[in-house]
Amino acid sequence: MKKLALVFILAAAWPTFASQAAKNPEAARWAKEAGNVTIIRDDWGIAHVYGRTDADAVFGVIYAQAEDDFNRVETNYINAMGRLAEAEGESKIYQDLRMKLFIDPAALKKEYTASPEWLKKLMNAFADGLNYYLLKHPEVKPRVIKKFEPWMALSFTEGSIGGDIERVNLAQLEAFYGKTHESAGLSADDDEIEEPRGSNGMAIAPSNTAGHHALLLINPHTSFFFRSELQMTSEEGLDAYGAVTWGQFFVYQGFNDKAGWMHTSSGVNAVSEYLETVEKKGDRFYYKYGEEQRPLEAKEIIVPYQSAQGMAEKKFTVYRTPHGPIVRQADGRWVSIRLMQEPVKALTQSYTRTKVKDYKSFRQTMELHTNSSNNTIFADADGNIAYFHGNFIPRRDTGFDWTKPVDGSTPATEWHELLSVDETPHLLNPKSGWLYNSNNWPWSAAGPSSPRKEDFPAYVETGGESARGLHAIRVLQDKKDFTVDSLIAAAYDSYLTWFEKPIPCLVKAWNDVPPDSPLKTNLAAQIGHLREWDLHWGVASVPTSLAVFWGQDIQRRAGDDAKKAGMYLSDYICTKVAPEVLLQSLSDASGKLAADFGTWKTPWGDINRFERLTGDIVQPFSDAGPSIPVGFTSAVWGSLASFGARAYPGTKKWYGTSGNSFVAVVEFGEKVRARAVTAGGESGNPASPHFNDEAQRYSTGNLREVYFYRSQLQGHTEKQYHPGN
Repeated sequence: MKKLALVFILAAAWPTFASQAAKNPEAARWAKEAGNVTIIRDDWGIAHVYGRTDADAVFGVIYAQAEDDFNRVETNYINAMGRLAEAEGESKIYQDLRMKLFIDPAALKKEYTASPEWLKKLMNAFADGLNYYLLKHPEVKPRVIKKFEPWMALSFTEGSIGGDIERVNLAQLEAFYGKTHESAGLSADDDEIEEPRGSNGMAIAPSNTAGHHALLLINPHTSFFFRSELQMTSEEGLDAYGAVTWGQFFVYQGFNDKAGWMHTSSGVNAVSEYLETVEKKGDRFYYKYGEEQRPLEAKEIIVPYQSAQGMAEKKFTVYRTPHGPIVRQADGRWVSIRLMQEPVKALTQSYTRTKVKDYKSFRQTMELHTNSSNNTIFADADGNIAYFHGNFIPRRDTGFDWTKPVDGSTPATEWHELLSVDETPHLLNPKSGWLYNSNNWPWSAAGPSSPRKEDFPAYVETGGESARGLHAIRVLQDKKDFTVDSLIAAAYDSYLTWFEKPIPCLVKAWNDVPPDSPLKTNLAAQIGHLREWDLHWGVASVPTSLAVFWGQDIQRRAGDDAKKAGMYLSDYICTKVAPEVLLQSLSDASGKLAADFGTWKTPWGDINRFERLTGDIVQPFSDAGPSIPVGFTSAVWGSLASFGARAYPGTKKWYGTSGNSFVAVVEFGEKVRARAVTAGGESGNPASPHFNDEAQRYSTGNLREVYFYRSQLQGHTEKQYHPGN
């Protein structure tokens, strides 16, 4: 009877499929590919994709992502290809222009054609999976891309948030190309306080763990819902689990059964700006190089955009030197920018590292040198832990300050060959038994076992220490019995390092103020709370609310002056800011708390909230909507678990949009074991039970067990199917 029923089902389905195949000759091929793929959704909605080949797994992974959030998949590609204005209008023209300065579809098509066959198969499967999804879901209407092509995968090989291209300032780009070139000027930078973007990565050696197995913390800090959590497996040795940036077909931060990798934003100087000496002769522009005058390359770029009258377009004549495109003007000179552009190598490195099984093979992938904007934390089942600094560092003349634009007319400013891994900050099995990075400098990466600053050129690192970095050292040093649970606890440790110096200085300012000062009387209760505070965040903590509101206020008052003085704000407050200013800042912060929430004695959890109302990429927030309290704070204050929150138009409460987006702790032994959580949930569809089912776990750091092995899915399977079935 079952066989007969299946015949009836297939017979009923055949006219529909035959109709689809008649309209689209590729439909039969896509259906055959889908038959080689099995998707198992676990009870959190997470896709575990199994394919016969790697290409089959790619087909299934991209199909599953489209099921969960096609909007985010497509948006990443229309942004990467400079086509966002076609969907969102005139406001995105210069964002598209920026991408088109670097991304040329004609060039990418040639690179696709010249790619190795194995990589072409993966790119083909990527396009097939998305096109099959659109075929099977006619109700889904793409905003721009009606059909995906394999070469498009080469437009988006940067899995991190805020890649190298985004170093080009949009206001300055518009100021240059939106005006006549002779008068284009610099636009002021936005001085609004921003949440630090980046991540935490920690690796613990077997010598420092209770089970004598290496441990790895994977904790990217991005805008929420920036990546999908999934697993991709094939019979060709692929078996990777972790965070996948929407639309990409490789696990960006994750692990397999033998090794794991975590990327953090790097302070490496991997992008150079050049001051070009440009002169107009006749109807052409020329730039100086040595003693020569050479013509600039001029090219027309057309940016289509959506207008009230329908599609329109804006044309630009853009210029470039061999250094790169002209992107702004400074002090009367044009500025070009040079950055890594190796899409085939970048995609190769991003994919092949997911199949490595040990330190040696992982290091071999690093020899491609295309992980340009990231540091990497690594651990494996052999007990190795490692740190790799930014992976793309051109050798340069150390006589120049590469943090500023250099003279493009001087041949001495040219890039040379890339620094090898051995020539960059790196660590393998440090004596400390631990290592970490939290977007800070590498000189504290393993305590006393860290790389030494004086051993490297200045351009390998342009950042500094951070409150998060100091916090990481605090939870990692002098501990020899780490477990999965205790590493999770360390990742959510509630201490706020930034306030270590400023709070005692604030209390001292109050102690020293004259008794008859109104600030003495008016702030006595607030100072009492802060004096007794243990510097730990918590949803019930009133001092956390006071400290954060005061910290933001004093940052606005003194932050710019501290930067000009070359000092950390936490140090500047105690040595350069008048006591009366510190106290007035606390008074104003208390007043804002009272105005917004009725009293300055408002617990932190009443202010700091997680809310997910819609699947929109830019979310709306409402104080009337359902939300939950979050204890951890912005990374600014040293919270390892980061939650970048603020008030929005129409709200008093603060709602988070960035920070901890995916958290996993992995133990490598005979078998890999992991626990993880994703912000909100796996699906971008508010009607899905997995839209917000992880929110409570996310807000409390209650990580769930990862079902890595297929046997673990028994009893935890929601559905099993072939794509399109």
